Amino acid sequence: MLHKGKLQAALQAKRGQFKLYDGTFGEQLQAYRQALETLYRRFPSSAELEQALPPEQPGMPPAGARSTIEFDRWLVTAEMQEYRAPCFPFGTVFSTHEQARQWAECIEGVTTVAVDGSHILPWRDASVPVALVQVGFFINPHRFNHPYIKDVRMEVLAPDELMDELQGSTEEPDSYPYSDMQVTLKRYLLEVEILCTLMEQQAAKRLPDEPAHGPLFFFDGSLVVSFALTMPPRYRQLYIDSAVRLLRTSEELQVPLIGYIDTSYARDLITMLRRLDAMQQQPVLRETKRIHDALLLQGRLQWGDRTPAFICARNDILDLYGPYHDQIAFCYLQTAASRPPARLEFPRWMVDAGLIEPVMDAIRAEVIAGGNGYPYAIETADAVSVITMQDRAEFYAHFQEFMRRQGINFAFSQKAMSKVRRRV
Repeated sequence: MLHKGKLQAALQAKRGQFKLYDGTFGEQLQAYRQALETLYRRFPSSAELEQALPPEQPGMPPAGARSTIEFDRWLVTAEMQEYRAPCFPFGTVFSTHEQARQWAECIEGVTTVAVDGSHILPWRDASVPVALVQVGFFINPHRFNHPYIKDVRMEVLAPDELMDELQGSTEEPDSYPYSDMQVTLKRYLLEVEILCTLMEQQAAKRLPDEPAHGPLFFFDGSLVVSFALTMPPRYRQLYIDSAVRLLRTSEELQVPLIGYIDTSYARDLITMLRRLDAMQQQPVLRETKRIHDALLLQGRLQWGDRTPAFICARNDILDLYGPYHDQIAFCYLQTAASRPPARLEFPRWMVDAGLIEPVMDAIRAEVIAGGNGYPYAIETADAVSVITMQDRAEFYAHFQEFMRRQGINFAFSQKAMSKVRRRV
């Protein structure tokens, strides 16, 4: 249990350090916001912005973000906006939820598809290692007399599928040779496989009257697998190949795809502002890892507002995407009044095809249907796929019974199982 009396004393002892952090953080945040909100005056065209950024060449620092045709479109209205952050105002205010739901009927006839996954990692306290991956998907045609589909794909991973020669060694007899990375990789690969399969199926039966921005696919996560940078090369390459496959399938089938990141710590705009500031005679922006894009924009957008689309230009992992290294665009969309905006990533072809605005309307409609600042499609896919602590306990009970019927001995730590039961 938490000892509240001692907690207050411990917090009070560090009050000075918290105040110092807050003061320097506030100064840095204000400096970056000032740089963002004067962007339209310093660079009155996307060509001038691009000229000021480092060229896309080996050995050059990453630009962070590069402009698209939407930057010039925003510049036309920047002088007239009440606030100067790069923004396309939604321009509609709902006085009641009923009004919002009526507006959200604009999604009628647009099929939305979302995929999300969950897993059970191998348990060190079990005598036989086993893991489970479960991926749920939700297909909603948004048409009368066309039922939605909710389903899951499940895969059990046996010991040989969990073994990792990079884990454990003969010199360390107590080390555990089974890798959690194998499970999370399998989950990711299965999510992408299902998305690509459903893209092909939906594209093949696309209805003649379906809008160009449908069917619309949601991936719950980033299309830029920067998290794989620190992984062993063979893991990293599998993630990259899978991400590129997703981008390629979307482009070839002309099926819109959205990577939805509800809480993003990406710093692409921050990096871009730093690069632009470094070109000035007297740079004012200091390097900081405490500020990210979503925080930079927090409080600058109203519900439904979004930023123009930018091209993600981090270099790092994207250098390994081959011809797709510069084919991921992103923007930020305000989906809840009390939180920073969500980050949306999508293939660049969608910008060139002029699909961003109708796609954003479909996302706004999904958020209204969800009711809590999150797209209903992803929310439903998550609910279908989620594995609770109780599910975990039930899985091991079923697995134990399965092993008994096979005549295979299976045991686990009673202390560990007791902890699982107490936390359910």
